Amino acid sequence: MSKSGTIRAGMGGWTFEPWDTSFYPEKLSKAKQLQYATRQVPSIEVNGTYYSSFKEPTFVKWANEAPDNFVYSLKSNRFVTNRRVLGEAGESMMRFLGSGVAALGDKLGPILWQFAPTKKFDPDDFEAFLKLLPEKQDGVALRHALEVRNDSFIVPEFPALARKYKAAIVYADHAKYPDIADITGDFIYARLQTGSDDNPDCYTPTGLDEWAARAKIWAQGKQPADLRRADPATDAPVQPRDVFVYFITEGKVRAPFGAMALMKRVAD
Repeated sequence: MSKSGTIRAGMGGWTFEPWDTSFYPEKLSKAKQLQYATRQVPSIEVNGTYYSSFKEPTFVKWANEAPDNFVYSLKSNRFVTNRRVLGEAGESMMRFLGSGVAALGDKLGPILWQFAPTKKFDPDDFEAFLKLLPEKQDGVALRHALEVRNDSFIVPEFPALARKYKAAIVYADHAKYPDIADITGDFIYARLQTGSDDNPDCYTPTGLDEWAARAKIWAQGKQPADLRRADPATDAPVQPRDVFVYFITEGKVRAPFGAMALMKRVAD
């Protein structure tokens, strides 16, 4: 067994107008932007799937344009998670997962299930949702990441449920949303959302050093001591875990450079 999991850093999407001049080479056509982006970072979080529906040919195209070992994380469609009763999400969930996501094959990374800031923790309601999460789609194994945005989830019962259903809790470095670092799955998913366009690499050099160190600890299967947990009394098994780190939201203009800078640090 490897002593460490694989660390992948990326950004949200690949189409963003300021990147036409800040990230992409001059005169590169938009049709070639995905091909270029997937060769600068090892992973991208696709946010477009949250707002729109796509069909299988699109996922096939994305897979074909990316190199070997590249991984896409997909944000689930908003109609799955933005509802009063989560246990009633089954039909929308199957529609999203059955839209062709399995066509990504081994380039399919975690599925991100993002919940609204107004969604409070109700153990029965949330477990009803977790029960709906399938282990496979069309023969392709699925990994599930849960991003909650309400402080009511900072209770031991939440990581206990996530652990029961083998889903990872997203660690959010955000100005307002809760940061929950409990390890509950066999991979780590972090969204870094406090960068700045004033920093050439999105985060400061010190900030990047700190996140690179945490990513290495996660990959080795351990728990960074400086991050808050909802259940500090329960430790996850020490085992190598793949780590996904995405630079999102604040500092978006410089997000690709943040991901590249982090990858250089973890390679050392």
